[in-house]
Amino acid sequence: MHPTLAGDLSRLPELLQSARDVAAGAAAGLAERPVAVSGPAPASEPLPEDGAGADAALARFAERWAPGFSGSAGPRYLGFVTGGATPASVAGDWLTSAFDQNLSGAGGSWAQELERETVAWLRELFGLDETHSGAFVTGATASNTVGLAIGREWLGERLGVDVSREGAAALGPVEVLSGSPHSSVTKAMSVLGIGRDRLRKVPLLPGNREAVDVAALESALAELHGRPAIVVANAGTVNTVDFDDLRAIAALKQRYDFWLHVDAAFGGFAALSPEYAALVDGLDAADSVCVDLHKWLNVPYDAAVQFTRRRDLQVRVFHNASPYLGLPTGEPDFLHLTPENSRRLRALPAWFSLVAYGRAGHREIVERNVALARRLGAGIDALPGLRLLAPVRLNVVCFTLAEDPTQERVDALARAVAASGEAYVTPTVYGGVPGLRAAFSNWRTTEADTERVLQVLAAASD
Repeated sequence: MHPTLAGDLSRLPELLQSARDVAAGAAAGLAERPVAVSGPAPASEPLPEDGAGADAALARFAERWAPGFSGSAGPRYLGFVTGGATPASVAGDWLTSAFDQNLSGAGGSWAQELERETVAWLRELFGLDETHSGAFVTGATASNTVGLAIGREWLGERLGVDVSREGAAALGPVEVLSGSPHSSVTKAMSVLGIGRDRLRKVPLLPGNREAVDVAALESALAELHGRPAIVVANAGTVNTVDFDDLRAIAALKQRYDFWLHVDAAFGGFAALSPEYAALVDGLDAADSVCVDLHKWLNVPYDAAVQFTRRRDLQVRVFHNASPYLGLPTGEPDFLHLTPENSRRLRALPAWFSLVAYGRAGHREIVERNVALARRLGAGIDALPGLRLLAPVRLNVVCFTLAEDPTQERVDALARAVAASGEAYVTPTVYGGVPGLRAAFSNWRTTEADTERVLQVLAAASD
């Protein structure tokens, strides 16, 4: 064994304690850490010929790179839809690396069964029934890709084509219908050989909505004259967290032939709260569902889950036929269900957080975040320099400048907010108007944090 490696092995407990001290310091100072970091990164250094050992690597990281890491896990990072990492999920994530289980197959480990237990808990959390099976993937993009891949295989089944063997071209043109799809949907369509241009945008409800007009969707389905299609419904749009009427869309399956995929990346968490659960009524009728866990479940990157009613088709798409792996039989190993063969135990941080805080603890995070979003929305509505672009429906505040909201001026506002180090928001365009969006999904965020964000916005827009 290389002497430096052997030395680190002999001191492994001390090295882990040192890493723990750095991590604890970062976590303790997260609330006051600059939310966004500006300035150039250090110049790249050449690959070392002789390693310096883990202690030196830790010291070099803390000196050169840690100061430039953003406070994205903190309470005032409101960009994208970014959760933090609950204390229990961090512990679970550390143990994931320490135990280093390969989820390719059972492999003499109970790890796969822990993932199955966690998936079952999440299925219950989101109000799905036992006909939905699931697996962990990296994020919403992977989850949407898996769901649409199964939907593509279902289209082949309906048309007498084995897509997994013959290829997507054997299907001919595929119709994918949606009202306000996330960009990951068209990315998935590109990856799957369906093609980005096969997305057919369906008209939305009037009145500043992002939800699909179900009557218009029915008309679009009728125009297909019986040819099967894929419908992507939204349980929480990115800009305004609008929800399609999932129950009404599912009812159309009695008259039209389509695969219903629901993108519930973060809106699915509305199911945790009795006050908002009606928004996801009908989610259980979906053929496939996407939920992103490093958003509102507040587990570390990366973690998402996908569900489907057609595990048989999922296995047909993703199975890996090899003598050393064996064929999928009975309860298939996860390598037969997702794009990855090698997969870390992403379920463990989620398992830790669910055991530690339960349904009630995660419900409190959701309800507090919604209340804080509405508080910020009311504050923005009262500022003379800003205006809301849409009502605050759940946990995202979509707003812009009150006067002359050009792209240049809105971008300047976003830069000013980031430069303050106090908050971070991301740009969007809503109804043709450039704007900004503040998404509340972090377990740490409080009323005091919300007031600090409002003060930054007031100063930057004055």
